[in-house]
Amino acid sequence: MSSDDQAFLDVLSSVPNDIKRYSSNVADYVDQQLNHVSNAIRELAASLPDPTRSKPPPPPPKPLLAPASTLSSIQSWVLRNRLLTTVLVIVAGGATYYVIKGSTSRRKKRRAKRAGTGARLEVVVLAGSPSEPMTRSIALDLERRGFIVYIVCNTIEEEVLVQNESRPDIKPLMIDIVDTQRAKQAIERFTNYLQHPHTPVPGTRPHHLTFRSLLLIPSNTYPSAPIAALFPATLSDLLNTRLLTPILTLQTFLPLLQSLPLSHPHHTSTSTSTSTSSLAATKPSVLVLTPNIIPSLNPAFHLPESSITAALTSFTQTLGAELSPLSIPVTHLQLGTFDFSSFAPHAHSRHATSPLAQTLSWDDAARAAYAQDFTNAGSAGLGRSGKGSSLRVLNDAVFDAMVSGSGGVRRVGMGSSLYGFVGTWVPRGLVGWMTSVRGRGTGVRESGAGIVRKVIEEKGKGLEESEYISVHNEEGQYVGGDKGVDEVSNE
Repeated sequence: MSSDDQAFLDVLSSVPNDIKRYSSNVADYVDQQLNHVSNAIRELAASLPDPTRSKPPPPPPKPLLAPASTLSSIQSWVLRNRLLTTVLVIVAGGATYYVIKGSTSRRKKRRAKRAGTGARLEVVVLAGSPSEPMTRSIALDLERRGFIVYIVCNTIEEEVLVQNESRPDIKPLMIDIVDTQRAKQAIERFTNYLQHPHTPVPGTRPHHLTFRSLLLIPSNTYPSAPIAALFPATLSDLLNTRLLTPILTLQTFLPLLQSLPLSHPHHTSTSTSTSTSSLAATKPSVLVLTPNIIPSLNPAFHLPESSITAALTSFTQTLGAELSPLSIPVTHLQLGTFDFSSFAPHAHSRHATSPLAQTLSWDDAARAAYAQDFTNAGSAGLGRSGKGSSLRVLNDAVFDAMVSGSGGVRRVGMGSSLYGFVGTWVPRGLVGWMTSVRGRGTGVRESGAGIVRKVIEEKGKGLEESEYISVHNEEGQYVGGDKGVDEVSNE
């Protein structure tokens, strides 16, 4: 072959390689351009707004469940809200209890026992002032329920007040508790009266009376004043009338209470034997009625009420412990506020002296130290706002305590339970804030002893002509004995 042919063959043999190389380059270039275009399209698609995007496929439908029953729903809610459920159950239970108790109490018949002839059989003795609205309310209510009511009187004036009620079954019982011998004779006459058979209508079968209960009702009205402004005569009178009188009255009736039931045919059954339980059922009961709002809080300017009520509370507890072996129940009724407007419609206007006016009778030192706090406390009206509970609540509580046969402490009236809880659990600082008595900073004030000393020096009498009551004579011997405080002071 010639050289030209060889060259031509070489050119022909290189053509496939060139075509392969060129086609590979073209393919790479096309792939590169396609990748660039696809990237541009993806970036453009990402920048387009949401409506133009393709939505994801919807989720698969949830399986249809059968609706849960009402009981199952309630159980699930209770399990999720256990604390709230507990509170609701407690509130609903308490409300139900009070509603049922109130409806049962209203439907309950509270009547005294009567003889077959309809005559009255049970006697109740009230040891309280006949001029007090509480004593009058309880006496009239017990008389309407079928009791024979005796009100202990110490003076002729009190006897006249009882007779002015014009009720044949509300009678005065004259007992001079200061004179021990006369008081003993009065109790003996009263005992003979109970033992004596009574025939209300001629020709009927005679019957005997039963001593049902003794009620000690000290006055619930106390003066309010700072300790520095309390006069010795006022304190002595309060101790005599509110504390010593109930204690001495109870002491006078103790022999009669211990001897009951009396031995006469009315207390014995037709059979020859009488069980102990039947004797215990005829045992009388003792009730002590005291206020509870002020003594629970012990606020400022209420020393007489707080201290005397605390002493009566201790006296009642001791009395209950001593009479418990004799099966004589002692009940302490702690009273709130009651509406006595029907018995004393003008009492509020008669006693409604403004706190500022009361401070005018104090000396200058006491007025400067306590007038502002006393006025604030008086304007707060602690425990005295509103009319209070109905007297029916008080009368029903008295009857239930008389016939229940079980002693203890019962709180009756508006505010009694609430203020009892506050006084027990609330801090003293908060109680002072409630009574509007707040500190006014540290200033130079005269102490209580200095105030009393200043008053005595201004009067120029000292202790020789004061109201101080001594129980020792000039030789230092005790002269109290069985005499009352008034007799000792007279000597």
